[in-house]
Amino acid sequence: MNHVKTFILLAALTALFGAVGLWIGGFTGMLIALAVAGAMNLFSYWNADKIVLRLYRAQPVDETHPNASVRLYVADVLQMAQDADLPRPQVAIVPNDQPNAFATGRDPAHAAVCATTGLLDMLTREEVRAVMAHELAHVKNRDTLTMTVTATVAGAISALANFALIFGGDRDRPGGMIGTMALMLLAPMAAALVQMAISRSREYDADRVGAEICGDPAALASALQKIEGRARRVVNPTAERNPASAQLFIINPLSGQGADNLFSTHPNTGNRVRALMDLGVRMGAPMPLVPAPAPAPAPSTAPATTSVPATPTARRGPWG
Repeated sequence: MNHVKTFILLAALTALFGAVGLWIGGFTGMLIALAVAGAMNLFSYWNADKIVLRLYRAQPVDETHPNASVRLYVADVLQMAQDADLPRPQVAIVPNDQPNAFATGRDPAHAAVCATTGLLDMLTREEVRAVMAHELAHVKNRDTLTMTVTATVAGAISALANFALIFGGDRDRPGGMIGTMALMLLAPMAAALVQMAISRSREYDADRVGAEICGDPAALASALQKIEGRARRVVNPTAERNPASAQLFIINPLSGQGADNLFSTHPNTGNRVRALMDLGVRMGAPMPLVPAPAPAPAPSTAPATTSVPATPTARRGPWG
């Protein structure tokens, strides 16, 4: 059903682009906007893994890492990837206290999955496995490609609106200048809403496939609640400076973003937990009640503690 919903939303976005393009710029203007947006997003798509990993200072890790927790994390990710018939992904950690995780890469052969140090410190091994299974599900579902196509069409609509702002649009079309101005304001907003709806749909589908990969829907449900409770109270400075990357994460990393509404890139965590509990019943997996997350301590200016031994200062981040 989520695949069908994504297809319908993409069709709606494409239809919106066609209507707005013909109205504002005619056929030629529509093609120019699509070419500009397509070129920009093709570059981002082809280099997504390098751009995002560098942006978040992700550190590649493998089975030889000196910390036992990291070795288990890597081993679990690689084992689940093999079980899911996926190529071996690049595994990395991000030095950030906010518990979160993301996947990137243009296709399964060039995929990277990352967990923050805060996630590895806070969750149990079963919960970390479930979170990373969710990220592998994004790789398996080729969600990077889906979101790139979505971003291209949405970006083309915004480009058309900018063309109308610069060149004034076609005043001879129905509605004249008033109609053109209305489209300039409403079309990009409508495109953004559809783009966010597609992002939410892909998260639900990744929850389902991820639960099937790890075989433990309850662990994923528990992890989502724990991450939600903590992520709201721990700032992710890189995500705050680059809000467009928020949709990559399993839980919205931006402060003050928790509602499941039209303007959210992520579904409400409670809705995701209920869907996972229902899935667990259908799978016949043990589904204990998932407790609500305990309130996280208030932010402190004291240095953060971690269960991971300190690394020499010559290296970046607390994980080496």
